[in-house]
Amino acid sequence: MGMSISTLVGLLAKAGLAMLLANEVRGLVLAAPILYGMYQAGGTLMAIWLGICSLAGIGLTVVGPLFVARKLKLL
Repeated sequence: MGMSISTLVGLLAKAGLAMLLANEVRGLVLAAPILYGMYQAGGTLMAIWLGICSLAGIGLTVVGPLFVARKLKLL
């Protein structure tokens, strides 16, 4: 066991940050079709409402883990 605890914690922290970055990219990928659909629908009130609801759901899945991590003092 050549690794010290601080090295292991550092590697885990870097892996966690990489996963958070991947989560942000996932949010952008999920939001793009919604925004495009709103554009194609001509910006009707229903399309805007559905887009807002969909983006809010994606936002919760992206921002939620960050909020929990800050509450647990992981970041």
